[in-house]
Amino acid sequence: MSGATQVPVARTVLQQCVRASLMVKPAEEKSSEAEFVQIDRGMVIYVCFFKGATEEILPKMVSSLLNLRVCETSSGQMSSVLDLPGSLLVVPQATLGGRAKGKAMQYHNNIPKEQGLRLYQAFVALCQKELGPKENVGVKSGTYGNRQVLNLETNGPYTHLMEF
Repeated sequence: MSGATQVPVARTVLQQCVRASLMVKPAEEKSSEAEFVQIDRGMVIYVCFFKGATEEILPKMVSSLLNLRVCETSSGQMSSVLDLPGSLLVVPQATLGGRAKGKAMQYHNNIPKEQGLRLYQAFVALCQKELGPKENVGVKSGTYGNRQVLNLETNGPYTHLMEF
């Protein structure tokens, strides 16, 4: 094996949760209330794609993320979200691609927005396919390219960074 370091094309952060909600559409003055998606027990996945990312990486990402034992069962054992069974909340998080330069953050390595949207939608669809139709679980997702409000309740930090 060569000593060359592979440059990641995606970065994710996983957070187990007891409950999570994400605002996907802000309230408009007097015309509508804010819209939220919510999950109960499961996992929040924050995802960012970098330049060079293609759909080829998605099956590996989804398989790795959904099979990792990072969720705690009621008996205290660690389980994958698939085995729990639990729900997923997928949050687009372009800020995971940031690098500090002086006192500012720069995002030059992030994928262009249109490509990122396509990969994000395909990632969510693949998560839905892998999780399958199970009672009381599912996949909810945030709105790509928008600022969102997240409320998260967890029973332990269990926060993990994964690069692909």
